Amino acid sequence: MKTRIFNARILTMEEGRGIFQGEIGIEDGRIRYVREEDAGQEAGESSKAEDWEEEIDAKGNLIMPGFKNAHTHSPMTFLRSYADDMKLQEWLFEKVFPAEAKLTGDDVYWLTKLAVMEYLTSGTTAVFDMYKLKGDSARAVTECGFRMVFCGDINDFGGTLEEMEADYLKYNRETEELLAYRFGFHAEYTTSKELMEKIADLAHKYEAPVYVHCAETKREVEECRERSGMTPAAYMDSVGLFRHGGGLFHGVHMEDRDFEIMKEKGIGVVTNPASNLKLASGIAPVKRYLDEGITTAIGTDGPASNNCLDMFREMFLATGLQKVLCDDPEAVPAMDVLRMATVNGARVMGLSDCDVLAEGKRADLIMIDLMQPNMQPLHNIEKNVVYSGSKQNVKMTMVNGKVLYRDGNFYIQESPEIVYENVNRIARRILGE
Repeated sequence: MKTRIFNARILTMEEGRGIFQGEIGIEDGRIRYVREEDAGQEAGESSKAEDWEEEIDAKGNLIMPGFKNAHTHSPMTFLRSYADDMKLQEWLFEKVFPAEAKLTGDDVYWLTKLAVMEYLTSGTTAVFDMYKLKGDSARAVTECGFRMVFCGDINDFGGTLEEMEADYLKYNRETEELLAYRFGFHAEYTTSKELMEKIADLAHKYEAPVYVHCAETKREVEECRERSGMTPAAYMDSVGLFRHGGGLFHGVHMEDRDFEIMKEKGIGVVTNPASNLKLASGIAPVKRYLDEGITTAIGTDGPASNNCLDMFREMFLATGLQKVLCDDPEAVPAMDVLRMATVNGARVMGLSDCDVLAEGKRADLIMIDLMQPNMQPLHNIEKNVVYSGSKQNVKMTMVNGKVLYRDGNFYIQESPEIVYENVNRIARRILGE
């Protein structure tokens, strides 16, 4: 597929490069060129003569990299608004885990498709997904044409090392365009030391990073210290889990030594502000992460705890909460947040070819409608996206060179009505509502 996008304002997210007027050429899922328009040149004139299969007139709207949701649990869409207003561990053990135990592969397939639809409407082009029954999620996202990086999710209650290794080899094949896999496990408090040591050995075998929920609540930190005499990050490091780097999901209640470990081992962090607020888990020290040079990304967490999968809300909360936490309106400015939601997310997920808009990179991009009232006037487009932007501004979402969502319509080989019918059927069967 050869596609040309012209008459566009373009934000590549490359370091030091601002918004410019230009066009993008796409071929076989990759960006062939990103070109600025010459002064005095008619909009879109430069490549008129080429044989394009599709030409998209951006009409002065913004083209930028798609958002990377760097921590989520997509099939949990069936638990949206089911178990709210509870403390985290009670929520998990009394509501979430028992309901999830009833899921079938077919359930995960349909629940993932619903999540993909929501991702597309908020300009998300890739997610870092931690859940079971990955084969069924893979089938769903592949049919949709969406990009997903799987994260290992084993713990003392489910999953095996053999399955983890098989998934690592299966989804990291060079021929796999849309799927990838990273080693991971649920959390320190659900995983024995013996199992963590075996995960560490497996990761060392492949010289691969490891990802895990960490320091989400004060209770988690306190109970880990009672068991081990260390914080969760320090304890997990002591068993060798981070010899090749990795990432922490949440990272709310961190201590000085934790930051040192993260810098020493090249560990990134994914903040989940909406979920942490709703569960009263706390506010992650995002400004300190950034100041310490730790790669910091943004995720929604799952739809059971958030309850939506909207990166615009996460971006606003990521900056707004830091301003309050630090008592400083200059803390974590808009461009830092955009970088967290795009470039940093790609880096944490290992998607080196999906981070910016440049020649040779994957064509994972979005069009932001600047002709909506909330985006006017155009004093500063980047700040408009972070501070006043919303899902209503997502005019188009493209993944791997294919338009999957445009002007309110989905192009994912499935009608919304069929997805909704199946999701509600699943929810009624499992939850009895």
